[in-house]
Amino acid sequence: MRKIHLSFTPEMFMYCVLAVTTVAATTVPLVSIGRDTLGEAVIALLYLVPVGWSASRWGQGPGLCAALVAALTFDFYFIPPFHTFTVGNLEGWLVLIIFLGVAIVVVGRIQSGLTKARESERDALFMYELSAVLAGLRTQEAVVNALARHLQQMFLSALVEVFIQRDSGVPPMFARAPIDGVGKNKPDRVVPIFAAPALVGEIRLWRGNGWLPGENSRLLQNLTNQAGLALERACLVEAETRSNAGANHGG
Repeated sequence: MRKIHLSFTPEMFMYCVLAVTTVAATTVPLVSIGRDTLGEAVIALLYLVPVGWSASRWGQGPGLCAALVAALTFDFYFIPPFHTFTVGNLEGWLVLIIFLGVAIVVVGRIQSGLTKARESERDALFMYELSAVLAGLRTQEAVVNALARHLQQMFLSALVEVFIQRDSGVPPMFARAPIDGVGKNKPDRVVPIFAAPALVGEIRLWRGNGWLPGENSRLLQNLTNQAGLALERACLVEAETRSNAGANHGG
C-alpha cells in the first residue's frame, strides 16, 4: 500500500481552501434541488466530482481535505437528522462510511496516476538529455567522462564512478564525478554496462542530495543501454580512425 506523505505549507493551505470552496460550490445546487429529488446515491456520486477535481488539480492533500469536507457536508445536509452532524440510523452510517472510503480511494488512484505520469515525463527528459550528451562523442574516454559527469548532475549524487574494462593488454578506463567526491561505504547502486553483448564495465552511484531510481527500474536499464550503445559507436569510430591512419601511413 502506498504511504501518504503530506507536508503542510502555506501553498498547501491555500489549495485546501480552494478544494473546500469547490465542495461548497457543489453543495449549493444540491441543496437547492433537494434530497428527495436526487436521492442519496446520486448526491454521493456528485460529491465525488469536486473531490476528484481537487486531487487532480492540486494534489493529494487538497483532495483528502475535499473528501473530508464533502463527507461532513453530505452528513449535515442529506443524512437524517438534517442540519446536524449526528447520524440517526445504521443505514446513514453505512452510506457515510462507504462514501468516505470511495472518496479516499479515488484520491489515491488519481495521485498514483499523476505520480506515474510525472515519473514517466521525468525519465523521458533524462533519457533525451543523456542521448544528446553522448550522441556526438567519438572516443570511449569521452563517453566514460561524460557519463560520470552527466549522471552526477542528473541525480545530484555524492559520487559517480564509471569503470570500463577494455581488450586484454589495454588499460581499463575509469572516471569519477565530482573529482573530489567521496562515497561513504558501498555504492547505493551498481549497474552493469553491456556492449555487443558482453559485460564491459559498470556504473557506481552514491546517493547525495537528490534521488536514485530503483535497482531494477526501467530508467537505469535504459541509461546503461544508452551507455553501451555509445561505447560501441565510439569503439567503431576509433577503429575506423586507426584504420584510416594506417592506410595513410602505408600510402
